[in-house]
Amino acid sequence: MPPKTTSTPEPITADAPTTIARPLLTQSWLDLAFLHWAADPADVAGLLPPGTVPDTLDGVTYVGLVAFRMHRVGWLRLPGVPYLGTFPETNVRLYSVDEHGRRGVVFRSLDASRLIPVAVGRLGFGMPYLWSRMSVRTDGDTVTYTSCRRWPGPRGAHSRIAVRVGEQVAEPTELEHFLTARWGMHGTFFGRRLYLPNTHPRWPLHRAELLGCEEDLVTAAGLSTCSGPPVSVLYSPGVPARFGRPSRPAGIPTP
Repeated sequence: MPPKTTSTPEPITADAPTTIARPLLTQSWLDLAFLHWAADPADVAGLLPPGTVPDTLDGVTYVGLVAFRMHRVGWLRLPGVPYLGTFPETNVRLYSVDEHGRRGVVFRSLDASRLIPVAVGRLGFGMPYLWSRMSVRTDGDTVTYTSCRRWPGPRGAHSRIAVRVGEQVAEPTELEHFLTARWGMHGTFFGRRLYLPNTHPRWPLHRAELLGCEEDLVTAAGLSTCSGPPVSVLYSPGVPARFGRPSRPAGIPTP
């Protein structure tokens, strides 16, 4: 059985619980499609970093497939980079909570179309970035995301997601907040467990109709239990985001 957390998980909030005055990293996430499948926590617990367990809502955890456009990634207070910092991305993610009750996400894979950011993410931060051929195309109220993996593999792992954007969500449900309002990332950097906090404005969410989903990224990420249509499909035009300094396992920010 997975270890239990020692603290009550922090509340699920639509707004960031803290501010980040001096960001380590800035970026915008645009034209996002959120697809989610329900999962048994026991099936994903072994895929999470040490010190974390699956985050659940009513006893259920979720596997997310999120496709979007990364826009103008920037370091510290420098302006965002227009070319190398702007690219399509599709990630497979899980939901986690640590011994301090901090909710977060754990990325199982991050496909991106710029080789240099992929190399920096893999070699400099140990994140599961993968170089892929990708596109995001909009035709009226339909958005189509395509991805085909180049390196390191499995080569040819792919996705094609098409959604029709519907009306804006006036009052998101608790589940919709749980799946989208995540204020940190759990991971391992240079062999050490760290938590990277983030803030952004409240998500503008829209209902979305899934017109097509052909993909094997979820299976390639080690998740073979997801089957059938997703239980939640949402779209957002996007938000600007800030990342703060990572915290060590004890919850102390790094210098």
